[in-house]
Amino acid sequence: MDESGGSGQPRSGTDEADELRTGRPRPGDPATTTARPPSDQQPHDAATPAAPEKAADTAHPGPADGQDGEERPPAPPTDTSDSAAPAPAPSPTPAPADTRTDSHTPEPPHPTHRSEAHTPAPPGGKKGRKGPAPKRAKEPGGGLLMGRPFGVPVYVAPSWFLVAALITWVFGGQLERVLPELGMARYLVSLFFAVAFYASVLVHELAHTVAALRFKLPVRRIQLQFFGGVSEIEKESETPGREFVLAFVGPLLSLVLGGVFYLALQTVEPGTVPGVLLGGLMISNLIVAAFNLLPGLPLDGGRMLRAVVWKITGKPMSGTIAAAWVGRALAISVLIGLPLLTHSGGLGTEAQDIGGMDTVMDALLAAILAGIIWTGAGNSLRVARLREHLPELRARALTRRAVPVETHTPLSEALRRANEAGARALVVVDADGDPLSLVREAAIVGVPEHRRPWVAVSGLAQDLTDGMRVSAELAGEDLLEALRATPATEYLVVEDSGEIYGVLSAADVEKAFVKAMARPS
Repeated sequence: MDESGGSGQPRSGTDEADELRTGRPRPGDPATTTARPPSDQQPHDAATPAAPEKAADTAHPGPADGQDGEERPPAPPTDTSDSAAPAPAPSPTPAPADTRTDSHTPEPPHPTHRSEAHTPAPPGGKKGRKGPAPKRAKEPGGGLLMGRPFGVPVYVAPSWFLVAALITWVFGGQLERVLPELGMARYLVSLFFAVAFYASVLVHELAHTVAALRFKLPVRRIQLQFFGGVSEIEKESETPGREFVLAFVGPLLSLVLGGVFYLALQTVEPGTVPGVLLGGLMISNLIVAAFNLLPGLPLDGGRMLRAVVWKITGKPMSGTIAAAWVGRALAISVLIGLPLLTHSGGLGTEAQDIGGMDTVMDALLAAILAGIIWTGAGNSLRVARLREHLPELRARALTRRAVPVETHTPLSEALRRANEAGARALVVVDADGDPLSLVREAAIVGVPEHRRPWVAVSGLAQDLTDGMRVSAELAGEDLLEALRATPATEYLVVEDSGEIYGVLSAADVEKAFVKAMARPS
């Protein structure tokens, strides 16, 4: 077990603890066999044994520091411009009272496709409001579940009800000028318009979802939010061609919907409720399509630009960098250009005097849209950088050496054997040497040193399940997905032949994940 307390320095002054730190067995003690792979490559040791510094009452094992000495160079300083840690680094020493069997495993990044919604205006009304979607939602299950088309859950976030009320109020005020005879019924018409518009956004997102499923990319969920919709696709496209198609189908469906509403508009009388509704939905979908086709991340047009650059250069990271910086330029253009276009009447509306309330609201809207686009572009860069470094997370490199011990072995004897063998984990095996359970690091901390000779390792072990056995060949997203599927603090790492390779600590993976994200490209 890892007895470094997270700092690499011993904490015990007793003979037994000294042996666990330094690897010096007492004279006459029998040697033990360590579970190791048959190959020359061995699981790493996180800390170099050192002489005792200071006496202490109890030896406290801590998580590995993530160093293997050969396979993974130390991480350079964190790049604070576009990266942020997805999970906090593990604490130096596990809490003695910790009895949990689960552990926080870093989550691989999920690409998202967004539909940008706006507050549209009916024919003859004031200009519409438009804007991109905010950041991806936290976890599946947020909001109201509306259904599972194609097996993908669709949620409506609480913020949608706020924007639906806003659209109802704004659109209702515009209907009062276009159709004053409606009276208060105009708000029912406006509410219908809000629901119909977001149904169009859902169709946009379903286009992304169907394309992803066609390419065998799992879709986590669809969520309708304040500024639009988000499709959470769990894996990146394998080729630039698929990436282009996956991004383009959303705006394409919005254009098709705009055409459908235009054709339907030809069959009704203008100036009527159906005419106003169909005209508003036509304009809304055309604006959604046009805005999403702008060539900057995080918009669909940015993903299309990424695919083109990826195809030309052969490097997906180059495509991401190009599309993200175009997205940032787009954010600045929106911040400066939208108020100027509004003031000059360039959007087809009446020119406004500088200093009025409309000018202030337009400037605020431009700032919000620019901030969302800029942040989305930066997040795209961060996720791309993280995906570039994910292959460095290898189960074989992060695995701790383990000592096999039988069920009734006293904890003190098991720790002595681990120290003698230079191992940092304990695997409980049966008489035939088959693994039964893993001794949890946190459980060892809770046993006072003077009681360790009287405590059997089986009382501190967690039974192995199928999900707690991971292949030594797993790396990157495959490794993270395997750990997320079965939350635990430790995992048994095995060779393809079934032979024990060692024990993988979720804390070690989490620390390596944070280091990988901090490294610049």
